[in-house]
Amino acid sequence: MNAVTDFLYGVLTSINGVVNNYGVAIIVFTILMRMICLPFDYRSRKGMRKMAVIQPKLTELQKKYGNDKEKFQRKQAELMRKEGYNPLSGCLPMLLTWPLMIAMFAAMRAIANEQMAVQVFRYLAGETDNVIGTADRFLWVKNIWITDSPFASIAPTAENLRMLTNDVWQRALAQFESNPDAMAAINASIQSVAENAVLDFSTADAMKLTVANMVQALQGMPGYKAAVATVPDWSGINFLLFSVTLYQQYNGLLILPILAGVTQVLSTKFNPQMQEQPQPTANGQQNGMSNFMKYFFPILSVFFCLTSNAGFSVYWVTSTCFMWVEGIAISKVLEKQDKKKAQSVSGEGSVK
Repeated sequence: MNAVTDFLYGVLTSINGVVNNYGVAIIVFTILMRMICLPFDYRSRKGMRKMAVIQPKLTELQKKYGNDKEKFQRKQAELMRKEGYNPLSGCLPMLLTWPLMIAMFAAMRAIANEQMAVQVFRYLAGETDNVIGTADRFLWVKNIWITDSPFASIAPTAENLRMLTNDVWQRALAQFESNPDAMAAINASIQSVAENAVLDFSTADAMKLTVANMVQALQGMPGYKAAVATVPDWSGINFLLFSVTLYQQYNGLLILPILAGVTQVLSTKFNPQMQEQPQPTANGQQNGMSNFMKYFFPILSVFFCLTSNAGFSVYWVTSTCFMWVEGIAISKVLEKQDKKKAQSVSGEGSVK
């Protein structure tokens, strides 16, 4: 992890230390990050609003000088200067927040992976009955580090574990090194399936062997087997483009992925920013793109939440709702500014 990701990792774990629930911690963390991005969002939406105002004038210029590209560009630049509009004012502020967002995603992913690894070591340490009980529950989700879905088990599967990197395993294992009894039980578990096996994550090959031994050990534990047991005749069922497996102890009810799509639809439909977008061009390209986005983003939201852990889904829903409310508030502020400016101009004209 880089310095920014490390810092945000520390912020999120510190918040969890106060609220003692990662679901709540992610909500607080998301609001905090969105507040930091608020000035950039404000400038971006202000630029988009300004563009919506001058768009009709640009359309007239295009109609008038469309056959003379050089003259059109010159007149366009003159209009931009006259109106005090910077073409980058709409997108540049948003682009500046992307490094922070990427670092935030990385921090959340690092914590999710680490917590899954910790749960594995708890199983290997003989804490089978206590693993899910101590997992981070959130509302209806039994384990926030697993997808909110009846097609996901409450415990990490072998597929989940093979995706973890050596640094994740090392950080998770470090949490047990101060407990000799737990370390002895973990080592005994993997040595029960491979004599002289050791916990070695120093290289890719060593990690691959260690993970294979851990998976084999887990599959021999009744408690873990029960946690990942599938519903008879519902394992690996091909459904359209997907293969689904229904688990007896499923982790969720698909509420967060569906909620992510619904909130995205409502946000896109009722957010004032949609009314501030540039007007359709003569050939309707802008209108077609706008309609595409209305359907694309909700579908994309559901897909992301179906393929990510429930913690990410909590972030996604919280962020969408925050940005929805933020958009309404910013639009009201800008409307007041426009009215005040119009009244000022009208007052100056009356004096003259």
